[in-house]
Amino acid sequence: MQAARPAPEVRDEHLSPACLHRHLRRSPRRGPAAPRPHAAPTGTRPPPARPGPGGPLRSVRKSRRPISRTTERHRAVRTDLNRPTVTTTAATAAAARPAGLPARVRNLGILAHVDAGKTTVTERVLYLTGAVHRRGEVHEGTTVTDFDPQERDRGITIFAAAVSCSWDGHRINLIDTPGHVDFFDEVERSLRVLDGAVAVFDAVAGVEPQSEAVWRQADRHGVPRIAFVNKLDRAGADLDTAVASVRDRLHPAPLAVQMPIGREDGFTGVVDLLRMRAQVWTDGLDGCEEGPVPETLRDEAERRRRALEEAVAELHPAALEEFCTRGTLSAESLAAALRDLTRTGEAVVVLCGSAYRNRGIEPLLQAVVDYLPSPLDVPAVRGTLDGTEQHRPADPAAPFAALAFKVNATATGRLTYLRVYSGTVTKGDTVLDTATGRTERIARIVRVQADRHAETDHATAGDIVAVVGPKTTRAGATLCTPAAPLVLEPPTTADPVVSVAVEARRTADTERLATALARLVEEDPSLTVRTDPETGQVLLSGMGELHLEVAVEKIRRANGPEVAVGRPQVSYRETVTGGVTGLVYRHVKQDGGAGQFAHLVLDLEPLEPDPQSGPDGDTGAVRFEFRSTVTGGRVPREYVQAVEAGCRDALAEGPLGGHQVTGVRVTLTDGATHVKDSSETAFRTAGRLGLREALRAARTILLEPVVEVTATAPDDAVGAVIGDLAARRGRVTGQTSRAGTAQVTATVPLAELFGYATRLRSRTQGRGTFTTRPAGYAPAP
Repeated sequence: MQAARPAPEVRDEHLSPACLHRHLRRSPRRGPAAPRPHAAPTGTRPPPARPGPGGPLRSVRKSRRPISRTTERHRAVRTDLNRPTVTTTAATAAAARPAGLPARVRNLGILAHVDAGKTTVTERVLYLTGAVHRRGEVHEGTTVTDFDPQERDRGITIFAAAVSCSWDGHRINLIDTPGHVDFFDEVERSLRVLDGAVAVFDAVAGVEPQSEAVWRQADRHGVPRIAFVNKLDRAGADLDTAVASVRDRLHPAPLAVQMPIGREDGFTGVVDLLRMRAQVWTDGLDGCEEGPVPETLRDEAERRRRALEEAVAELHPAALEEFCTRGTLSAESLAAALRDLTRTGEAVVVLCGSAYRNRGIEPLLQAVVDYLPSPLDVPAVRGTLDGTEQHRPADPAAPFAALAFKVNATATGRLTYLRVYSGTVTKGDTVLDTATGRTERIARIVRVQADRHAETDHATAGDIVAVVGPKTTRAGATLCTPAAPLVLEPPTTADPVVSVAVEARRTADTERLATALARLVEEDPSLTVRTDPETGQVLLSGMGELHLEVAVEKIRRANGPEVAVGRPQVSYRETVTGGVTGLVYRHVKQDGGAGQFAHLVLDLEPLEPDPQSGPDGDTGAVRFEFRSTVTGGRVPREYVQAVEAGCRDALAEGPLGGHQVTGVRVTLTDGATHVKDSSETAFRTAGRLGLREALRAARTILLEPVVEVTATAPDDAVGAVIGDLAARRGRVTGQTSRAGTAQVTATVPLAELFGYATRLRSRTQGRGTFTTRPAGYAPAP
């Protein structure tokens, strides 16, 4: 048996940190990756590898030089495929200490359209940084961040998940955000607390509708970004086309710092245009090989490098000065200029790769460290105190201030996610919730690894952690030192666009349903629950039909009550278009003792339209007017008031469908009384029954609620939007266009808007949005 050879002595003078980081974890042979040995204790060498069955151990590839140091990493051991249990080794603790400084922290999110590969990118980041020991796959349901059963069943990201890892001495707090438009609010709350982002684009599709939406969200928050063009191994993938779509649809200056080696299925690596080195990956092996640029690609690489220098020089004054003086830019100057342009938002650095095949992730991690800002690089957070604006720097010694951006409320407790902007918080501290004015005790502080948590004693400025202890803190609340209160701006919450009626299938479960709905709203501020005062239905409102479907399913899976879901009822009205004059109603009742007698003469007519009402003269409030023209005391005043009360009782049910009656005027013109049998009760009853008879005799129509819809869509989709509104019996009242975007205003029956959010998105490729406001009632067909 051939003896194993020890690992050769190595030097790292030609290797980038990205390629060095994972060198020792590579399998020594081709084919499927060999099992990795357990991490060696700090300060020891890894055990020598054994030769494969096909022959003696192959040396490290000729274009690579072995390295002389091991990488301390955070190990994750999975007890099964779906439940990762995070353990911390001594090496992890030692590596984490320098990463705790704000300058060595990166808080970033992964943004993309659904199915662009952002969850796979996150999984490869966790694997390459040593946070997990096995690559999770979306199609297998083994990813760390998509830990919710619904996410694994549906194969999409639904809830923003936070994870932490370390790379090159930096701690990276990463949030994997949803890509579906229905979960817009999860992205909004995440961007509020992030310092940077990686926008992932499909190399075939380029900029997709939701990619554009989340990019605009990041613009509003001023979040610097770098771009990663994913799936370069797919048929039809093209980096230049994807970069052109970024330039045309998102309007930044995209600066590609890499060039792919190979096309489609032959994609094997990239050329780093800053250092002019080739990085190549091999299936089944961890890490990359680095070497000189292949001769066949050298001319193209030099051309792209020159174009990159010229583009940077046009945007960066210092780079322009050096370019004009020397005729070129050094790698150091180019990197410094790219860092400045990224952090100011004037340009976006573009990298490429294939996350599924584990290619291009190391350079992406290095770009995150090199180009995206730390908490010290962003402006000090602004807050208010008694109406005065204050600034808090990212200083661990400053007064503590943090923003709660997410709450997980379960039957066993509450987990509140915080972004610490200034100061330090320690386990056991008492903090002030400025939203409620209550003090809360921090019982535990944990670093989050999706659904797993590692406890820590404290958190400092720049950290993203979760705390246990606050009982009433909601998303958007500020937690701060009681001696130095501050109110930070909370994340904005969009208005819901879709509603469904929910009720417990069993009456005994009504209270359980109310508790479950309250917990849903506490976790997700974009959900609202209200009771319709007219129909009595409980309405659950959200950002889309999938959003509501997920919310209801969450109740069912959390051992909640069985829930029945249906379309919300629409509150119709009835009114008269033609009145009745001189209707005589005589109420006589004699059943022993004092009887009841009332004699009325009524006129019924429609009310004139209210100038302040909706387009058809009805605001939705019950409009009723009563007056009396009786003279000579034929009907005493107290009986007149009873007649009015009886008429109001009659308005509760109209003759057409039992709906409320509105927009009518009733005039009492004459009447008669009996000395003994007349009473207020008798005249109230006569007023109720007399008006019902008058309504049956009059011309009555049905009114339906209408809303004013303002739909925003690209110019090329306006025709489809207007056609869909017309199919819903909508009446277009206005249209404006600006900068390639059109805004259409229409009055549409409320009953026709159920499912409109999904239809609008499908007709505009996900780029359409709409808002509504009540516009009164209009005659129904």
